[in-house]
Amino acid sequence: MAVASPLFTIHYTDRFVVGTDRRRTPEEWARAIFGDVPNAGEVFIWRVILGLRLSRSRSAGTVAGWRIAGRSPQAIRLEAASSFMTANLVVRAADGEVSLSTYVRYDRARARLIWGPLSVVHKWLAPRALVSAASGRAVQSGSQ
Repeated sequence: MAVASPLFTIHYTDRFVVGTDRRRTPEEWARAIFGDVPNAGEVFIWRVILGLRLSRSRSAGTVAGWRIAGRSPQAIRLEAASSFMTANLVVRAADGEVSLSTYVRYDRARARLIWGPLSVVHKWLAPRALVSAASGRAVQSGSQ
């Protein structure tokens, strides 16, 4: 499966990187960052505000409700969509680094109105979640 975002048009992207000596697969990193199911804050942001259609239960095919849409030995791509936007989260782990990249495509005009202000919150939360996972203080599976 391809891991890079398949979105032909990308309206928003970011990437956060942290160095680490922890050896985990990209999927293990994604689960360390987000957990197996979304926590209350993630449910509020992802489902309520963004309207993303996420799985409600644990599954080998999802991470925190996001569908695993691609994977390789170095990366995993998670995907979710709502009626107005499509988003990919890509976690890469290689060469002593782990990174989290976000890709958003606006499928309707209101996506820009909603994601624009929310991206400020995202830029504050995402790097902290990544650093927390790298330091071992990350979300534990099922502890939501």
